[in-house]
Amino acid sequence: MAAIPPVCDFGWKAVEFNLPATSGEMISLAQSRGENGTLVMFICNHCPYVLSILDRIIRDARELSDLGIGVVAISANDALTYPQDSFENMARLSEERGFPFPYLYDETQAIARAYDAACTPDFFGFNAKDELQYRGRLDASMSVAGPKDLRRDLFEAMKQIAETGEGPREQIQSIGCSIKWKL
Repeated sequence: MAAIPPVCDFGWKAVEFNLPATSGEMISLAQSRGENGTLVMFICNHCPYVLSILDRIIRDARELSDLGIGVVAISANDALTYPQDSFENMARLSEERGFPFPYLYDETQAIARAYDAACTPDFFGFNAKDELQYRGRLDASMSVAGPKDLRRDLFEAMKQIAETGEGPREQIQSIGCSIKWKL
């Protein structure tokens, strides 16, 4: 089922986390920070919205790291109900696609709840002070990727945050599959 997250709550402070990564280590928010900001993404393996733009997510993550933006992805879906989103399958996808960012598993869903994550993908762009400045879409793609020349909303917003500490005041919400909460 498609879900749309709330609009950006400018200044909301990032919640600390320490979660297992597909690399086998524990990764915290502090370890994920970049000198100019941090992008925390909630994604998963099975969502057609994520899969349609995964190459663009990877591209943007690489380019954002060059701008001093730390990038991390978190999956919080219930793997019992959605086995494609199991930790083992997360590790496989991360390796196959060469993720340039840590891919973390929020098995208890506590971090997804703390962030009020609504869907996959759900993007949280923070400035260097851990203040939320962007909660919008990657681009205008839906469950099928749009043309390659679409405006790169997420990248442009994070570039602005890296340069000024502030995100754009006008943002278009992301849309995706709802987080698969445990019952």
